[in-house]
Amino acid sequence: MKVHIELVNDLPEDEVLIRCGRVDETIQRIEQFIREQSTACAKITFYKDNEEFYFPLDTVLFFETEGDDIYAHMVNDAYRIKYRLYELEALLPRCFIRASKSAILNIRQIYSITINITASSLVKFKNSHKQLYVSRRYYTALRQRLNERSHYEK
Repeated sequence: MKVHIELVNDLPEDEVLIRCGRVDETIQRIEQFIREQSTACAKITFYKDNEEFYFPLDTVLFFETEGDDIYAHMVNDAYRIKYRLYELEALLPRCFIRASKSAILNIRQIYSITINITASSLVKFKNSHKQLYVSRRYYTALRQRLNERSHYEK
């Protein structure tokens, strides 16, 4: 296996490209490691009352606006964060995607989607009673990302 590092000035975001003849278990492990490392770089502090919390991003089901605040929803609780949604979009790894004007969800935490062609589709999350609506505007991008995820998880 060859490994090359190419330094490119003025890139808006670091990019890793894997060229391979086939996607096997080794390539999948390399991809997973890279994703985990990029997730580890995103540090978000979560707040509840007078306490600060530090959770892995994989535990976040979704981020949602509520009034002037943004909340990170976990399986059983919600924590305030000090980022705006547009800042989160730039900061979060690829497993997070915009679901509506007021929410970003973690596709790795999706349990099911109830599709509604004429209105918003309902997303349910693993091991949680929490639900989120995905607006029609963002549904196609979500489907594409879910298809990418299922392709790599095989």
